[in-house]
Amino acid sequence: MGAVGMRETSNLGGRFGKKQMNSAANRKMIAASMIGNVIEWYDFAIYGNFAASLGRDFFPRQNTVAQLIAVFGVFAIGYLVRPIGGAVIGYIGDYYSRRAALNVSVTAMAVPTVLIGLLPGYEMLGLIAPVALILLRTIQGLSVGGEYISSMVFMVEHAPFDRRGLMGAIACCGTTLGFLIGSAVAVTITATMTTETLNTWGWRIPFLLGIVVGTVGVILRRSLGYVAPMEHDERTSILEILRNHWQLVVRAAQLSVFNAVMFLVMFVYIASWLQTADGISPAHTLEINTIAMMVLLPAQLVSGWLSDRFGRKPVLMLSTVLGFIAALPLFWVMYHPSTLMVLLGQMGFSVIIGLFSGTQSTMMIESTPSRIRCTAVGLGHNTCLGVVGGLTPLVAVWLVERTADELAPAYLIMVAAAVSFLGACRMKETRRTSLPD
Repeated sequence: MGAVGMRETSNLGGRFGKKQMNSAANRKMIAASMIGNVIEWYDFAIYGNFAASLGRDFFPRQNTVAQLIAVFGVFAIGYLVRPIGGAVIGYIGDYYSRRAALNVSVTAMAVPTVLIGLLPGYEMLGLIAPVALILLRTIQGLSVGGEYISSMVFMVEHAPFDRRGLMGAIACCGTTLGFLIGSAVAVTITATMTTETLNTWGWRIPFLLGIVVGTVGVILRRSLGYVAPMEHDERTSILEILRNHWQLVVRAAQLSVFNAVMFLVMFVYIASWLQTADGISPAHTLEINTIAMMVLLPAQLVSGWLSDRFGRKPVLMLSTVLGFIAALPLFWVMYHPSTLMVLLGQMGFSVIIGLFSGTQSTMMIESTPSRIRCTAVGLGHNTCLGVVGGLTPLVAVWLVERTADELAPAYLIMVAAAVSFLGACRMKETRRTSLPD
């Protein structure tokens, strides 16, 4: 227990100063921090958008619903292992360096994305095909579990006192940017290929393009300045964190429920829902998803700015209340053959998600001591994302099938909003407090 831990300092200029926010070194650090989230959500976007094609290629020829459930089941597995990845990579971040954690996670995310694009289907490999797909998604889930929180912690810790909310929101924009790039690529591929070509081999192209994003990520991460270790007195094991700081882990998990459910319903499950419920073509579905995602970026930045000005709790509580009240009406608006109505409904959801996600991570990080920050927040956030988020698309498909109610996913969002609202109420305001040691 007396082993020496490490907390890094770097030659990037230390913590941001107000006049240094736009320096080349800091811009490079922001890009290096965000790139892992870009890769993560690029993959998730193309996986969700091509779920039907993946189902046809990697699973036996059954009915369409069964294939969709199977492919979202594999999606869920990638999420279910996130807590393990969050604990392991978070431990690396807390006791070796934030940079080491970022380097490990970015590599382990990029490689499986490309391999999925190269993996032969069920007709060639039989049962080996879905097993290999599950293995690759598992590796991605492990890496993703540590990437999101490690990059967030790195950004918030290096932010000026009165800009932590905004910097946390900028880091969060990496996930949105990755999803936006993935959706844009999916739109382009879908619009330029016939349905037969797309289902046969065209869906593989976006996965293979992941090598470009991955290469950029590795280069940016390697370009981060030298990280010098700083000793701290005591190393806390994961079991000790769960025993002595379980309340911090539970709070992070509770706060993450709304973001997990709402985001995955709106930007993963919804691509399939619009095709089956509204009869909208795959090309128009992806266009709607991409345009709605564009609204998410400014909403996240506004959220961070508002949280620096008015506090973290008011922003989080407002967004969960809006989510609870608006979920059913917005889904009703989207249950319409008019693409304009669908787009307006999804843009409404995007504003609400952006308001919440732009502040959520900053508050979790500010509420947790430095020596256990990556591990504790990672455990809570990833356990929620793994169990609740990973199962959300699967549960949404099942609910609609069992109830014959196409609006049923709205009730998932309402429950999630209530859970996270109560979690935000229990947390202390952190806007004007120093980061705990």
